[in-house]
Amino acid sequence: MSIQEKMIQERIAKKLADAVDLQHLEVVNESGNHNVPAGSESHFKVVMVSETFEAMPLIARHRQVNRILSHELANDIHALAIHTYTAKEWRKKNGEAPMSPPCLGGST
Repeated sequence: MSIQEKMIQERIAKKLADAVDLQHLEVVNESGNHNVPAGSESHFKVVMVSETFEAMPLIARHRQVNRILSHELANDIHALAIHTYTAKEWRKKNGEAPMSPPCLGGST
């Protein structure tokens, strides 16, 4: 993983964690799955679980993520797969395994 890739991935995670009360967050670099030149770390997937999404239709959830990451989408990210769930939706899809809270990278 390049330094650039790690920086973009960490920035995505921090911005999402700062903006949304999350129960679970995954930021996955999927650039290796695409036909892009070496060093083109521009394809990411986010998986988010939050009760904030309870009253929001799917399109509103995606719009919120797009707003939060507007700078990255305009400058760094070519493709972003967004998967948003409430805790109930997540449990229905993945069972009753406990979710880990999002990592803040050692910050407080």
